[in-house]
Amino acid sequence: MKEHKNIETEMTSQTEFGKKPTVDILWSILDNHLHLVYQRHELGEVMFPMIVLRRMDCMLADVNDKVRAAYDKFHMVLPEDKLDLVLRKEAGGKRFYNTSRFSMKSLLDDPANLATNFRIYLSAFNREVQDIFLKFELDKTCTKLIRNKLLFSLLQTMCEYDFRVETVSDHDMGYFFEEIIRLANENNAATAGEHFTPRDAIRLMSAILFTPDARELRRKDIIRTIYDPTCGTGGMVNVGKKYIQEVICEGNEDITPAIKTFGQELNEQAYAIAKSEALITEAEMDNIRQGDTLTDDKFAHKTFNYIMANPPYGINWTKEKLEVTAESLDPNGRFSAGLPRVSDGQLLFLQHMISHMDSNGAKVGVVTNGSPLFSGGADSGESNIRKMILERDMLDCIIALPKDLFYNCGIYTYIWILSNHKPAERKGKVQLINATSFCKPAKKSLGNKRNDITQKDITAVLKIYQDFEEGKHCRIFRNEDFGYLLLTIEQPLRDEKGNVVLKAKKPVPDSSKRDSTERVPLSADVEKHFQAEVLPHIDPESWVDYSKTKIGYEINFTQYFYEHEEGESAEVIAERVQDRQKELIEKLNAIFAD
Repeated sequence: MKEHKNIETEMTSQTEFGKKPTVDILWSILDNHLHLVYQRHELGEVMFPMIVLRRMDCMLADVNDKVRAAYDKFHMVLPEDKLDLVLRKEAGGKRFYNTSRFSMKSLLDDPANLATNFRIYLSAFNREVQDIFLKFELDKTCTKLIRNKLLFSLLQTMCEYDFRVETVSDHDMGYFFEEIIRLANENNAATAGEHFTPRDAIRLMSAILFTPDARELRRKDIIRTIYDPTCGTGGMVNVGKKYIQEVICEGNEDITPAIKTFGQELNEQAYAIAKSEALITEAEMDNIRQGDTLTDDKFAHKTFNYIMANPPYGINWTKEKLEVTAESLDPNGRFSAGLPRVSDGQLLFLQHMISHMDSNGAKVGVVTNGSPLFSGGADSGESNIRKMILERDMLDCIIALPKDLFYNCGIYTYIWILSNHKPAERKGKVQLINATSFCKPAKKSLGNKRNDITQKDITAVLKIYQDFEEGKHCRIFRNEDFGYLLLTIEQPLRDEKGNVVLKAKKPVPDSSKRDSTERVPLSADVEKHFQAEVLPHIDPESWVDYSKTKIGYEINFTQYFYEHEEGESAEVIAERVQDRQKELIEKLNAIFAD
């Protein structure tokens, strides 16, 4: 496997393009150039487009002369579509090029006309790049930089660094974007629920998703698709793709399958980054689309082999409620199993992902917080969604992740693994893995991220998953073990003499005592349970009103791994107190003796 060195620890080296960049340049730019004009959470407005721009600028350095010569020769002769093909060829097959006479470095040679020339430079990129700049709102950013006399110093600083692919891999570019997002979102309450996924967590998810399919994935003649309906900057699908290429196929191009990635994102800035990466890495740009996944599914009629996502936690979906509710009434709609409370849409995204699973075999890996495991009582929307997943035997495994793993939240999170083609030994069963201790303290805390999942941890968790045996960190349950019946217990109304009140020869229930309910496992004998566990403690002529019975499903993860710790005996505690008292008396005696 090709190893990628951490961009934060890589030593800088001098090249004709400048130094190898590290994420420290973000701090430098913030402290030295932007801090008086931009707040920390606004850093992304400037740095995302500037890093993308510098990346393209460095990648085009060797082909600019050819592109501009071809443009001068053919732009008055060929139609736009034909000219585009010619210029792409001259750009070495890249899907982006610039036809102006400028580079970022040459712009600095004419400070007096920098503002005008910079806009000319930006407008000379091809149409796909223009669309990305539009999503970045780069024109607005340029105006602000020019107005505050920051454009020259910012371009000068960016030109000190070499962002060619040979110097900064696509993998390392991901760390730049992650750090900008962390800096932008840190202490920003408005984005507190938008947690993008650290790459160590994605690699763990990738190991669980792809390793069991290794033999199939090593076939060169196959095509596999990976989709993320909340793709953000595209990190999850890209890490998943690289995991297949570099780990599953061990970097051997002779056995690497064609992996196509797809994603949809609502946020314009995140979409622009994902689109930029697709453009630069020669991926299919049209596979990255913008829109609200819940109300405007851009891949409505497409299914995928793998779906990986980290939907936002606790995000209110009131804005989408009308359209989502309407679709939930359609038996064939994405949300027909049920609707969660409007304060948290995680289970809506999970239903959406299930609707896009390829019927010939597909897997879903999704990160959630604890709420989707147990929120909602019997017959609630949340419970009915879990009921659908379990009754269709789609839930394969849930992995509890370490705390303090995400950059801007310290909560416990979980990876759900779903499959519509479970192997025989897993059919009808669900594996729970407690991986909360499989991590080590990070060398450097990044926001709330204080723990890292190491490769050793990933290997250990993968082994637990593949062994499929109960142990300290693993529990295996039948699907029905998570279900229960919520029984309504009716107690009879009695008159002043204590006799049961009858109506039509049937006992009348006492409505004042109707708050009595009982939870019974799905696999239990309800009548025996009622007779043995309930009736001895209430009116002996009570009964179960089966017409009001509700079915519920919940996964109380913590309960399954609870380990009772024996407390100290009273004798041991008393002895320790006495020893402490003696110690204090001796100290006091010593003080008074002095």
